[in-house]
Amino acid sequence: MVLVASLLACRGSSPPAVEKSAQAAPTPPAGDVVPMRPPSDSDIPSGALGVSIRRGHALLTATRDSLPAYAPSGLRCVSCHLDDGRRAHASPFVGVYARYPVYNARSGKAYTIEDRINDCFRRSLNGRALPMGSPDMRDIVVYFAWLSRGVPVGAAVEGQGLAKLTPLVGDTTRGRALFGAQCARCHGATGAGTTVAPPLWGKASFNIGAGMSRLRTAAAFIRYNMPFDRPGSLDDQQAFDVASYITSRPRPDFAGKENDWPNGGAPPDVAYRTRAAASKDTARR
Repeated sequence: MVLVASLLACRGSSPPAVEKSAQAAPTPPAGDVVPMRPPSDSDIPSGALGVSIRRGHALLTATRDSLPAYAPSGLRCVSCHLDDGRRAHASPFVGVYARYPVYNARSGKAYTIEDRINDCFRRSLNGRALPMGSPDMRDIVVYFAWLSRGVPVGAAVEGQGLAKLTPLVGDTTRGRALFGAQCARCHGATGAGTTVAPPLWGKASFNIGAGMSRLRTAAAFIRYNMPFDRPGSLDDQQAFDVASYITSRPRPDFAGKENDWPNGGAPPDVAYRTRAAASKDTARR
């Protein structure tokens, strides 16, 4: 859950319609792209398979309550993967099952979908990895597989991941003012979260190793999903300003973060130094 947190989310009600020009995300790249058409809950089968699907969904929507030993933070999986993992450009779960295994540059190795789930538990939820063969891991994977029903192996899905934005320089002063005006009503003035939205920094939030701790990732999420009741109402610069402020706030550390991107190529917005980058700089001297 590269990962994280209905960032800047007001969960009190469904977002009203906004003008198309304000919320339309970029067109997906050409190629083998299929529509995002997640199945309805009414399509969940009966019997043991249906029980597993429903339990996997419950674990993702009530993560801390269901798995307190593995997800002790103030976040849930669906804090970042909005609408139970069905919203475009909010890292939807739809189609994810069909895209694994893949090479993961941050770890420098091939990743199964279970590896990716545990990255989210360790980073985005600031918790512990689930045992690979546990019923909890099985039911989450089963839910992902069910949501990806009909998606060809290896195909891209419209709205997968986050929208791509042209990188901008964020201003933390402007971001702080925007946060107070647009975000604090849900997340609290100190970013510690409320009953309707998760913490964005502090000990109960995602740690520095999470994808959402990166400026570009946070800005892309904010731009098309926040504020929750008015998604798309912030422009690109405002999204980068708010993201700059949020990612500059204190949050938990992540042990072993220096080992990320062992083959080099860490994105420029990673907020910590990696061993590979340090070795490359040493070699240049």
